[in-house]
Amino acid sequence: MMAGQRWWTGLTLAVLLSAPAWASPSAQAGRLWVEARQRSVREQRSALSEVARAAMPAVVSITTRQPNPTPGAEGETQKGIGSGLIIHPDGFILTSAHVVEGAQDISISVLSPAGYAEEYPAQLVGEDTRTDSALLRIHAPRKLPVLKLSSASRVEVGDWVMVIGNPFGLTHSVTAGVVSAKGRTDVTPNGRDGDFDYMQVDASINPGNSGGPVLDLNGEVVAIANAVNVAGQGIGFAIPVDIAKAVLPHLQKYGRVRRGWMGVSVQDCTPDVVEAYGLGHPRGVVVSEVADGGPAARAGLQVGDVIEGLDTLHVERAHNLRWQVAARGVGGRVMLHVRRGVQPLKMRVRLEEQPGETVPATAVLSAPSKHVQPAENEGTGGSGQAGKKAGSP
Repeated sequence: MMAGQRWWTGLTLAVLLSAPAWASPSAQAGRLWVEARQRSVREQRSALSEVARAAMPAVVSITTRQPNPTPGAEGETQKGIGSGLIIHPDGFILTSAHVVEGAQDISISVLSPAGYAEEYPAQLVGEDTRTDSALLRIHAPRKLPVLKLSSASRVEVGDWVMVIGNPFGLTHSVTAGVVSAKGRTDVTPNGRDGDFDYMQVDASINPGNSGGPVLDLNGEVVAIANAVNVAGQGIGFAIPVDIAKAVLPHLQKYGRVRRGWMGVSVQDCTPDVVEAYGLGHPRGVVVSEVADGGPAARAGLQVGDVIEGLDTLHVERAHNLRWQVAARGVGGRVMLHVRRGVQPLKMRVRLEEQPGETVPATAVLSAPSKHVQPAENEGTGGSGQAGKKAGSP
């Protein structure tokens, strides 16, 4: 009897150890969850490789020659490298303005259908430093592959993205990661204020990547690789492609952006600002300065006024107002919804062309995509720290 009992116990244990997943609901749930997760990873890897393969032919390498600023180096040139993307089959290429800034000549390397590099001289059609956007053109004997410009709104924090470019001159390199933050307004590459906020990604961005595309899993461009905080790892910054889409018509038509200007400086309604101005309704942006004789001054706007809306849009952040005003263009008319103390006001402002600006010299982030180096030597991008910026539409 005891032997039979031991035999039955042993058999039960053996059956339990070798039972298939369907024999136990809990085991089944665990096995199916693991298998489903593995399928998801495989599908995602496949999607990334498909995006890379399809996008590669429309990503270009950019090489520039610039005067050497070193004293006593007259006649010598420096070599700069960057990335770009073809946006029109007739050879129009989008890149970052800092990649081609000050260049004496620009050369574009395009991947041929056979897989080898084709070199073309490039014409600078237009550039804009405030959006760090530049439009180039080459004349190829064939129609070129293009990338579709989508919108940064198509991806959210945690979504997968891919960066393709030429880090350190290593052409058509691919990195992948996730969107780690959106709406960054506290970083200013090269110390330059800009009409945009940043998308932060943990896909590697290095010197030579600037101007290259950041793609979603549909293979569409959602941002342009632009900067990296060299003090951190996996912290790269890209400019939403929506900004480039807004300025490209200006660059093609005028060679520059004729942005609207209202003549005010504004600040976010932070607790300190609310206290300093004694605001009872801490929403919108507060006017901290009004340019004498400017459009806003003529419309009656005063220091301490709070701008709560622009036309039908709610105003929540200073940089959003600045971009909306700039995008309206010269001669555009906007309706401001203003609160002065407890009194709501409406003011119509006719926008003028923005006066020239001075550019701060101190760099606070590296602009990695402009990997400038003497023609015969290796070099690296700059470095620095992130800093705050103020808005002045």
